[in-house]
Amino acid sequence: MKLSTRVRYGVRLMISLAEKFGTGPMYLKDIAAEQEISEKYLSLIVLPLRSAGLVISSRGAHGGYTLARDPKKISLKEIVDTLEGESCLVDCVREPSSCSRTAICPTRDIWLTVGERISETLDETTLDQLAASSRQKKQAIAEDK
Repeated sequence: MKLSTRVRYGVRLMISLAEKFGTGPMYLKDIAAEQEISEKYLSLIVLPLRSAGLVISSRGAHGGYTLARDPKKISLKEIVDTLEGESCLVDCVREPSSCSRTAICPTRDIWLTVGERISETLDETTLDQLAASSRQKKQAIAEDK
C-alpha cells in the first residue's frame, strides 16, 4: 500500500493546523511555506477536508483555516479516508464476489488481517499525537543547533 502525495500533504496541512489549534486561523500561504508545499496544491487538498467537516475556513482580514474539532478528536484514519477514500489492500477483501477464488484463497485472510491492522492504527492515531511528535522533533533540531 502506498499513500498518495495528496494524503501525505493533507496530513502535513492538518498537523500544521493542529500545532496552532486555539490560536486563530492560519493562512494557507503560511502553511505552504512552512511545509514546503505548493499553495495551489494545498488549496485543492483543503477542499475535501472542509467538506468533510475537518477544517473550517473564514474570510476577511483575520481569515484563514482552523480545525473544526479538537485535534484529540480527529483520527489519522478520518483524514486518510477523506483524501484517499476507504483503503483496501485487495478488491476481494471489500467485495468477495469480485473473485471466484475467494472461498479457497489462502492469501485473502492475510490481506484482511493486514488491512484491519492498518485501519486500527490509523484510527488510534490522533492529530494531537502527530502534532506533539512534530513539536518534539522541531525542538530537538533547534536544540542541536
